[in-house]
Amino acid sequence: MSEEKLLETPLAAEHVRLGAKMVPFAGWNMPVQYTEGILAEHHHTRQSVSLFDICHMGEFRLKGPGSAEKLDHALARSVADQPCGVCRYNFLLNEQGGVIDDLIVYRIGETEFFIVVNAARRGIDFDTLKERLGAGLELRDESDATAKLDLQGPKSAEMLARLGLPAETLPKYYHFMPVKLLGLDMLLSRTGYTGELGFELYFDAAEAVRVWRELLNDPEVKPAGLGARDTLRLEMGYPLYGHELNEETTPVEGGFGAMLKLDNSARDFVGGAALRQCQPAKKLIGLKLDGRRAARAGMTVLADGKAVGTVTSGAFAPSLNCAVAMAMVTSEAAEKTAFTIDLQRAEVTASRHDFPFYTEGTARKK
Repeated sequence: MSEEKLLETPLAAEHVRLGAKMVPFAGWNMPVQYTEGILAEHHHTRQSVSLFDICHMGEFRLKGPGSAEKLDHALARSVADQPCGVCRYNFLLNEQGGVIDDLIVYRIGETEFFIVVNAARRGIDFDTLKERLGAGLELRDESDATAKLDLQGPKSAEMLARLGLPAETLPKYYHFMPVKLLGLDMLLSRTGYTGELGFELYFDAAEAVRVWRELLNDPEVKPAGLGARDTLRLEMGYPLYGHELNEETTPVEGGFGAMLKLDNSARDFVGGAALRQCQPAKKLIGLKLDGRRAARAGMTVLADGKAVGTVTSGAFAPSLNCAVAMAMVTSEAAEKTAFTIDLQRAEVTASRHDFPFYTEGTARKK
């Protein structure tokens, strides 16, 4: 059987030029780390500012009269009451309440939305939304024409100020604005996946290499790969689709029940009836391991000597100097505090820990 050719972002050659180790991710050839390594990239993001290539993500644009109301029915969180200029984390569910994808919705105007989706779910997301939204609206996949770069770290606002965007003009947390940066029209949002103050830039993919190089010209900015992105998000307890969330897992089981406001029975959305009728059989919890040895996805979690679930993500947490994990366990076991993880060649004890593991992030800094 021939292997399917990996897709590449416009910056693939730039990563190789910088000495990146490239790995397959969601069908794409992506940098997992650069020459200084994952630990250095992780700490630099927590302390200064890092640049991530996220051009593999998908971007859709929705336009037309009634788009807010139809999108409100298609997604789990309310869209109709979302103000213009605000980004909102949301979920595309199946009829059983399982997560087809977690995504971010940007309200551009009263009848225009920009939707950012996970790379591996781009096709199914587009087809699902197209079917649910019906005729009369324009839904366009702009992924191939859109570059997405993430500036993440407590000094990211200072870095943008050096490029002519004063800190006082930048958007608030989970807000966005159009900007002119490096001679280009861009959409800049105060969002990210690291827990630190950060901004995501969307612009013409044809300009990706030039923008990447110019941003790296700043002495504070260093490139960071998927390895650091994963340890950073894990320390914050942020889910990764295919690990913490999937079509057999609901947002309630993933810990997002309060966000959905299910007690509002007047709002009808796909998957809502299933979520309101069923008690969650499992729950996502955080585990802090005793020691530095990390658990990996798929490893068995035990309580009182009995298997109660599996690790969904695990790694050594550089900011905490210990290993942490996210695990999906039975609802009954989720109330316990002491666990054991089967590392296959050994067992390690772990204690339940609230999210986030790392509490010093600057993401919401004013």
